Amino acid sequence: MTAATSAASARDEELRIRGLRIHAQIRGEGEPLLLYSGIWGEVGLWEQLLPHLDGFRTIAFDPPGIGRSQMPAFPLTMWALAGFGTAVLDELGIQSAHVLGASFGGAVAQQMAFSHPSRVRRLVLVSTSFGGFAKPGNLEALWHFIHPRSYHPERLERVAGAMFGGRLRTEPELVRSMHIRRPTKTLAALYRMAPLFGWTSLPWLWAVGHPTLVIAGDDDPVTPLEHGRYLADRIRGARLAVFPGAFHFSGIGNDEDALDEIEEFLTGTRAAHEIDRVLKTVLFTDIAGSTERAVQMGDRLWHELLASHDSTVRRELTRFHGQEVKSTGDGFLASFDGPARAIRCARAIGEEVGAIGLEVRAGLHAGECVARGEDLAGVAVHIGARVASLASPGEVLVTSTVRDLVVGSGIEFTDRGAHALKGVPGEWQLLAVTP
Repeated sequence: MTAATSAASARDEELRIRGLRIHAQIRGEGEPLLLYSGIWGEVGLWEQLLPHLDGFRTIAFDPPGIGRSQMPAFPLTMWALAGFGTAVLDELGIQSAHVLGASFGGAVAQQMAFSHPSRVRRLVLVSTSFGGFAKPGNLEALWHFIHPRSYHPERLERVAGAMFGGRLRTEPELVRSMHIRRPTKTLAALYRMAPLFGWTSLPWLWAVGHPTLVIAGDDDPVTPLEHGRYLADRIRGARLAVFPGAFHFSGIGNDEDALDEIEEFLTGTRAAHEIDRVLKTVLFTDIAGSTERAVQMGDRLWHELLASHDSTVRRELTRFHGQEVKSTGDGFLASFDGPARAIRCARAIGEEVGAIGLEVRAGLHAGECVARGEDLAGVAVHIGARVASLASPGEVLVTSTVRDLVVGSGIEFTDRGAHALKGVPGEWQLLAVTP
């Protein structure tokens, strides 16, 4: 897969299906690939993934009541959602297509494969389960999210934290966009029928006879890895592919290995890619207790404090010749040519943001990274993120690789012992930078 497909090659269409205006976006040529998004997903949320699928004719659409599609007056069910997918294919004159479903959309994709088997060629399920959100904790939090009397903007991140184990603090822009386009009636309908779908789906999982690829992240709190294993075990001939991270938050479009796996599954071949590898020290920072602070302060004051934090971090990155890779909402991923400068920058950031009442945790690792334009990926980046997640508030935590590279710099460390980093083989010696 390549990123050759440009936004200009996409076309938006307004389809008339069952009396509703349904917004769809079609890109590229080749074999058709129908995309089902998550429970509050829109066409726009596929932006990370679509450029990688230029070998296909991709069809993404906003389900009824979501994004730019019209709200239905009739009850919304899983079967109705699957039917809208086949209706979209009918409107475009397509007899059958590969079907890729992510999150709750994966549950709808399963329903389509069972209810309309002749319309599905191959099935790809990403970060999904047989019951969508049919887990007691998720359903309770989802109800608080969609129920008008229990919803309040300042409560949004706390509800998201209850629903997703606090991980949405790394994606505050996504949380805010969920608030902006929150389709209450649609989510309420899905909430009511999700438990029913959870148990009624069990018998017909065995009846899904299409070639199926199950993609799972090893650290996804929304649909844990066990859900992927469950699907792969019960769908005949299904294959499970596990990758580091949580696609609900990082976005599968940012994972080249997962995209290659999908390409090989759908086409039978895996394109050769020229990978640009660079030796970097990666630094992850993260505000400790950000969700609780946001709830206490309210949106306006929290956004002002977050803006002050961001400008402070960027100022220190400039001072220590670091390169901002991306903001993660309440933290940053940055890279450095030398580990000593990275450590000194991390300490300076901690001191400066401490002056405005915040504590950050920081994690560093040095190794070969995969360069994708301005972005960095690969195992070294994954290790850096894992190290940061283990740091205590106010602590700068590094791997022994970083320690060994700065011998003679005068930087001192305190041993934090050996740790298993999820998704990374072996144990890793971690050390805290001595203040």
